[in-house]
Amino acid sequence: MASPTTISGFNGKDPKDAVPAGPLPGTVPELSVLFTETPPSMALTEAAPPQPDYFVDLNLDQAVEAILAGRAEYGLVGLFREPLASLDAVAYRHEVFRDLADHKVQAAVRLFADGMRAMRKQLGQARALHYALQQKRWHLEAMQTYCAAVSALSRSLLVSAVQSRALGAFGKFLNGYVESPAFGAMDAGVTALLAELDSIGYSVIVDGGTLRVLRYAQEDDYSRVIEATFEKFRQGEARDHRVEFRESADMNHIEAKVLEFVALLNPGPFQRMDELYAAHQRYLDATVATFDREIQFYLAYLEHVEQFARIDRHFCFPEVSDADKRIHARESFDIALGQKLMAAGRRVVCNDFELEAGQRMIVVSGPNQGGKTTFARMFGQLFHLAALGCPVPGTGARLLLSDRIFTHFERQEDIDNLRGKLKDDLVRIHQILRKASSRSVLVMNEIFTSTSLADALFLSEKIMKEADRLDVVGVWVTFIDELASYSGKVVSMVSSVDPLRAGTRTFKVVRAPASGRSYAMSLAEKYGLTADRIRERLQS
Repeated sequence: MASPTTISGFNGKDPKDAVPAGPLPGTVPELSVLFTETPPSMALTEAAPPQPDYFVDLNLDQAVEAILAGRAEYGLVGLFREPLASLDAVAYRHEVFRDLADHKVQAAVRLFADGMRAMRKQLGQARALHYALQQKRWHLEAMQTYCAAVSALSRSLLVSAVQSRALGAFGKFLNGYVESPAFGAMDAGVTALLAELDSIGYSVIVDGGTLRVLRYAQEDDYSRVIEATFEKFRQGEARDHRVEFRESADMNHIEAKVLEFVALLNPGPFQRMDELYAAHQRYLDATVATFDREIQFYLAYLEHVEQFARIDRHFCFPEVSDADKRIHARESFDIALGQKLMAAGRRVVCNDFELEAGQRMIVVSGPNQGGKTTFARMFGQLFHLAALGCPVPGTGARLLLSDRIFTHFERQEDIDNLRGKLKDDLVRIHQILRKASSRSVLVMNEIFTSTSLADALFLSEKIMKEADRLDVVGVWVTFIDELASYSGKVVSMVSSVDPLRAGTRTFKVVRAPASGRSYAMSLAEKYGLTADRIRERLQS
């Protein structure tokens, strides 16, 4: 037996911090489960591109925030801001969503993601610790967690019937990676070493200010000896006098010195720990790390979809075309408003729309507070979600893969630009029409409210003529009923009221001629704002 190691005074010493683990800077993954070709630069980092101009108007910023709740660590916001440009790219993501509809496949991917999250937590703990030996042990624990997560996912994908190009290619890559000599040596090495470290036993003798650490020589466990001696005097359950130890993973300087002495008594396994730690500072494969991040795009969206499924609101895979402008949606809804209504326990109203051959613009009129703006937001959201390659709210949909989405919603006057509201509206519309193409989607909501009806009609017809020339598809919420019959390319839809209860909004927008009825009096009666009620209040 080696001589016991002795120390007086219990003085500790902090080692140099461990180097953080992670993929090597500049490494590029072999494949992506989000992109068919080389991913854009933002896909390789967590840097988000600027938010599109239409996001706030369509409440897509709120929708994305709800979808990504609890996933800030993955930096996914940018992925929801970047629409795809080709039909094949959309189909690529549809295939993955369909594979993940298989509960076994999704469970395997979620288990992998949980393992990777646990690994990052262990690495974070390692970096937060102050003693080198403890840091290295946590680093090895993270390596073991990583190897277990990767191996389990590889086995699951091998026996699953995935059909997507993305998961098929990744499963093939993962199998080759797990079967590689380098991964096998790392996995076997860390598993064996951790088992060896766990098997080390030692004894600690404290005598006043002196602490001695010795090899464990199969000495008796005195706690058990004492318990056995006094067992015959037991009279029921005694009060528990045990002290709960702190939960912190960090050691104090006494514990750290004990560990140093244990290492001196067992140089072999601790030397191997140093070697394994040094050899695998950057063990995380770039393709595995990218998959771990990118798959969260799908998992986050599917979790959001599952919430709506619980209230019988459905999502579907839209038929997407880059040329056919015959579009429709069945039983669709605004996902941002739907999330709020669902959280409040209120009903989520669905709506339909359709543009047949030759039709391009839906003009929505009808009473205020009847769901017209919500309908317009839903319309725009559908095209953005479809261009992300995501399922869209509804039981069925056929949509155009747009090149740009443009919105014009009511805004407060900006005192910095020194323009009046009407001029500001005209400038914004001019910029939109200058950038729009035949594949663009236009969503306009209550413009020209600051001018007279005659001027608003004159300007609106000019804009409608230009939109007709550009051949854009869109929706236009307006108080100008004449626009609903502008041409054969225009479809009129109206926000409806309950026929049995005058003025009660159903929030359904239906295909019908513009009626010119605003139901303002019913609203005034509902909220006590009629002339008679106001007089009564003033007199009381």
